[in-house]
Amino acid sequence: MQTVNYRLTEFFIIFVLIPVSFVISYSIWIKLAIGLVGFVYIIFILLKVERNKFKMSTNLNWRLFWKRTFFHLLLIVVITTLYVWFTNKTLLFNVMLSNSKLWLFILFFYSLFSVYPQELIYRTFFFQRYQSLFKNQHVFILINAVLFSLAHLFFRNSLVMLLTFLGGILFALTFKRTKSTLLVSIEHAIYGCWLFTVGMGSMLGFPS
Repeated sequence: MQTVNYRLTEFFIIFVLIPVSFVISYSIWIKLAIGLVGFVYIIFILLKVERNKFKMSTNLNWRLFWKRTFFHLLLIVVITTLYVWFTNKTLLFNVMLSNSKLWLFILFFYSLFSVYPQELIYRTFFFQRYQSLFKNQHVFILINAVLFSLAHLFFRNSLVMLLTFLGGILFALTFKRTKSTLLVSIEHAIYGCWLFTVGMGSMLGFPS
């Protein structure tokens, strides 16, 4: 399971073949089964092959993390607020203002059951399994972002693809710098929750 050929085959199946297959129209139950089997396989590899202990580091630089995250968030807030205002201002903060209970529930559910698994797969697993295969780390980060964007191909939305590509770069850089699934999950959750809050939720698959 540690040979280069095995990891390259694994890489192609998990990060290219399966996401592309989800664009094809077939039973949602089969897609869910494939996703579940894939996730169980990834956890198995992390625990039994990569010997990941899932322990939180005690050397995290929280101050620098929050400083970087809120700087990026400020830019995202300005850009996305203007985007929603000029494209469809009726959506601006619509769910938060009209159904605050749903808004809070979605923020909690998304952060816990969507963000963390995504970061476990696309940062923790991806970096531990494949980083050594790439000599150029800039190329590695770029590929990670492209594949993270590809995972959202089933939305069939070019803006979603762009946002997830840019987000993929930010998250990959955060993980490369911190080696922390927790920190990159917090960052991902903050940005994703803001997009839902500002009114871009329906585009990203959130209930509205």
